[in-house]
Amino acid sequence: MQVELVSPEAVLFSGECSQVVTRTVDGDIAFLDHHAAFIGALDIGQTQLWASDGIVTLAINRGFVEVSHNVVTILSDAALAADEIDVAEAEADLEAARAAVAADAGDDDAKAALAWAETRIAVAGAA
Repeated sequence: MQVELVSPEAVLFSGECSQVVTRTVDGDIAFLDHHAAFIGALDIGQTQLWASDGIVTLAINRGFVEVSHNVVTILSDAALAADEIDVAEAEADLEAARAAVAADAGDDDAKAALAWAETRIAVAGAA
């Protein structure tokens, strides 16, 4: 199937894949060739693409996924490939987000920042 992964900054992936696994707001979902039509909102998490030259793992910060006519299109608010992640920056963001959540456990923005930092660190570590 054809896969297009696009963020506001760049086209991060465009090519053939045998499988896509991504995190929606309802949980992880996998797409194989000729998957039924689907539209979903993405949550903060990892996306894995089974390309011909190996598995590509990316950190995704929300967006949308659409499957139609054997094409998977992922539009992400922010997305980073493992080799693009600045681990030191992500670790600093993690500490700041932990402090913000500790100060106000109901702060949804701080919780999202925490999840984004954790996801970037996990994806960078998987590379």
